[in-house]
Amino acid sequence: MLTLALAAQAETHTLTMREAVERALAQNPEVVMARIDEARAAASVRIAKGPFLPRVGAGSGLAYSNGFPLSIDGSAPAVFQARANEYLFNRPQTYAVAQARETARGSAFSTAGKADEIAFRVASLYLDADRAGRLSEMAAKQVESLTKVLETIQARVAEGRDLPITAQEGNVNLLRARQRLMGMESDRDFAERSLAAALGYAAGDSVKPSAAERAVPGLPANETAATQSAMSASNELKRLDSNILAKDLEIKGDRAQRLPRVDLVAQYAMLAKFSNYDQYFSKFQRNNGELGASFQIPLFTGSAIRAQVALAESDQLHIRAESQMLKDRIALDVHQSYQSLAKADMARQVAQADLELAREQLSVLLAQMNEGRATLRQVEEARFGENEKWIAFYDAQFSTERARLELLRQTGELRAALQ
Repeated sequence: MLTLALAAQAETHTLTMREAVERALAQNPEVVMARIDEARAAASVRIAKGPFLPRVGAGSGLAYSNGFPLSIDGSAPAVFQARANEYLFNRPQTYAVAQARETARGSAFSTAGKADEIAFRVASLYLDADRAGRLSEMAAKQVESLTKVLETIQARVAEGRDLPITAQEGNVNLLRARQRLMGMESDRDFAERSLAAALGYAAGDSVKPSAAERAVPGLPANETAATQSAMSASNELKRLDSNILAKDLEIKGDRAQRLPRVDLVAQYAMLAKFSNYDQYFSKFQRNNGELGASFQIPLFTGSAIRAQVALAESDQLHIRAESQMLKDRIALDVHQSYQSLAKADMARQVAQADLELAREQLSVLLAQMNEGRATLRQVEEARFGENEKWIAFYDAQFSTERARLELLRQTGELRAALQ
C-alpha cells in the first residue's frame, strides 16, 4: 500500500540542463554544507579579532569585612565595580587574525570547488537521462519494425511461401527487441529518478530532460590555453596556495611569541566604609579608578616555540609538494581530456556518416517498394538497421558532449557554460 501511495504522489518534472544545474547549486545538500563551513570560517575571523576590541564587564564585590579588607576574585570588596581591557599590541594574536582571514578565503575556494563538482555531476546525470530516453525511443521503434516484419513473415508462411522456421526466427528477434526495450526503459527510469534525487525532489519523483536543443559550449583555443586556464581556475590549487599562506602566518605568529605584549587596563570601584577601609588606611575615598597599560616581556620561552615553528614549516613543505603534484595532474588531465574529446568526436563523425548511409539505403528501399521491387519486410528490416545506427549515433554524441563537459570542468568554465 505504501508503494502504491508513493507512486500516486510521484511527479515528473521537465527541466533544461541549465534549470537542473541552477536548482542543484541552490539546494544540493553538499553545496549547502560547504557554504555553512564557509560561514563558520568567517565567524572564526570575528572570534580572533575579539581581543582587540574593548571588553567591558560590571558587577559587585559587595561584602562585610571583619578585620583587614581582603580581596574578592583579586579585587577589593566594592559596592559596584567595572573593568575593561583589550589588546593594544599583541603580534601573535595579530597573525592569528590574519591566519583566520586566509583560512576563510581558502574555505571560499572549497565552496566554489564543491559547486563545480555538483554542477558536473548533475550535468552528467542529465546526459545519462537524456541518452536513456532517446535510446528507449529508438528501441521502441525497433520493436514496431520487427512486429511488422513478423506479421509479414507469418502471412507468407500461411501462404506457403516461407518455411515455419522463418516465423520462429522472426519471433525470437522480436522477443529479443522487447527484452532490450524493457532494459532500456528500466535504465531510463533509474536515470530520471537519480537526477531527481540529486536535485532534491521527493522520493519517487523523476526529472525528464527537455526536448529543447542544448547550446554547444565553447572550448579554449588549444591545449596550451586550456592548461593555463585550468591552472588559474583550479579551486583546489587556490585552496592549497591559501593553506600555504595561512601556514606562513602561523609560523610568524609562533615566532612573535618572543615579542612584548601590551594590554589596555581600566577599572572602577565604588567602596563602602562598612568594609573597614577607614580603619586600615589613612584616607578613605568612595569612588576609585585606574587607566593604564599592562606590559609583558617574555624573558625565556623555552624550546616549545622552536618546535612549533618546525612543525608548521614541515606542514607547509607538505602542502607545497601537494600543490606541485596537483599542477602536474592538472596538466596531464587536460591532455588526456583533449585526447578523449578527439576520439569521441571522431567516433561521432563515423556514427553520423554510418547513420546517413543507413537513411539513404532506407530511402532507396522505400522507392523500390513503391515500384514493387522491394518488400515490406525488406523495408522494415532496413528501418530496424537505421534505428540501430541512431542508437550508435546517440551513444557517440553523448560521449562527445560528456568529454566537452569534463574539459570545461577542468578549465573552470563549466558553471558559466551551463548557466
